[in-house]
Amino acid sequence: MSVVQDISVDQSMDTNTNTGSTLLEVAGLTMRFGGLLAVDQVAFNVKSDEVFAIIGPNGAGKTTVFNCVGGFYKPTTGTILMDGKNITGLPSHKVALQGLVRTFQNVRLFKHLTVLENLLVAQHAQMETSLLRGLLKLPGYRASERDAQRRAVEWLDFMGIRAYANREAGNLAYGHQRRLEIARCMITKPRLLMLDEPAAGLNPQEKRELQQLIDQLRREFDVAVLLIEHDMSLVMGVSDRIMVMEQGKPIMTGLPAEVRTDPRVIKAYLGEE
Repeated sequence: MSVVQDISVDQSMDTNTNTGSTLLEVAGLTMRFGGLLAVDQVAFNVKSDEVFAIIGPNGAGKTTVFNCVGGFYKPTTGTILMDGKNITGLPSHKVALQGLVRTFQNVRLFKHLTVLENLLVAQHAQMETSLLRGLLKLPGYRASERDAQRRAVEWLDFMGIRAYANREAGNLAYGHQRRLEIARCMITKPRLLMLDEPAAGLNPQEKRELQQLIDQLRREFDVAVLLIEHDMSLVMGVSDRIMVMEQGKPIMTGLPAEVRTDPRVIKAYLGEE
């Protein structure tokens, strides 16, 4: 992949300055798998009003960082703070309760449930539910069900996929599956949305729409975005700051304009003659 060839894109995001408070702070993050040091002393922060991207060649450790932050791995050492609260080593469902949710490189929907049902399941932790209330259909339970249905339909409208509400999620076009997965995250009202290669498998038009969607989510819903992505056009067009990794370590963090011309970045992607 060529950083040089792929990043001659719209530079309107380069001058963004972020005034938000620090939402996510990662310090000294290290992850070992036996004798393999996959991530070595990674540190970065994400502000409450920004899109922060992590890029690097295959095997750089990006996904391992994501899995540590999202609660899928327990890091060997280091600390992860979400809004000042230590979430290091918490399992993913408890991390999600802190307002940090993620998508995956390979879409992970409940493919045999309908599109609408996928969004209802995502709201389970927020609903006024219990076995007794459900069996007795108490007023609080019914009201909670109606609210969940309303929110689900609103997000289907927002994502432009309401027409497919009763279709099995696994039968959606791939681009629509991506949108449903993001909607499933957003319906939980996160403060930080982690997107793991959201442009993978999308055509050029869908990638442009994805860039617009990420910017719209940030602006309209006050959600910060932590992004891993190989598509440099998308990264440079939507990110406020970018951290570049190589062989498990950060080699620089900066604005898109700084990253696209940094010799260390070019070397990491293209090597040296």
